[in-house]
Amino acid sequence: MAFQLILNIILACLWMFLESSFSFATFIIGFIIGIFLLLFMRRFLGSRFYLFRLFALVKLVFRFLHDLIVSTIHVSRIVLKKDMNIRPGIFRYDTTLETDWEVTMLALLITLTPGTLSIDISDDYKAIYVHSLHVPNIEEEIATIRKSYEGAIMEVFHG
Repeated sequence: MAFQLILNIILACLWMFLESSFSFATFIIGFIIGIFLLLFMRRFLGSRFYLFRLFALVKLVFRFLHDLIVSTIHVSRIVLKKDMNIRPGIFRYDTTLETDWEVTMLALLITLTPGTLSIDISDDYKAIYVHSLHVPNIEEEIATIRKSYEGAIMEVFHG
């Protein structure tokens, strides 16, 4: 991904030199032309086109922001109730993510979401221990994490 982005920036700079115009608009036009050139040459580059991964990253950020807003409202309702009828719990989340970066990203997203906290990561990076403020059904909570974050992280890192 980084190689393709750098190559795209080099193509945009080359376009600026060919046009003899060193403005931001010329750079943007060259960058867009570079995107199309890289799109046509993507099978020779050996990896997935970098804009697809960038789009997956933007999707992950928006999914996290949505979950952040929803869980903030949910935790606020729990805290502001007169009777705190909650069932806190700690559960083990077994992950299928492969690299340390991916597992760390998942643990950070879990921790940043209000109402959940990553307590520990196993030594082999295959399990995350999660504390949840209100977890009536552990299997449902695990399925929610797997559906919302793990698939999106795999799409960003593996394409």
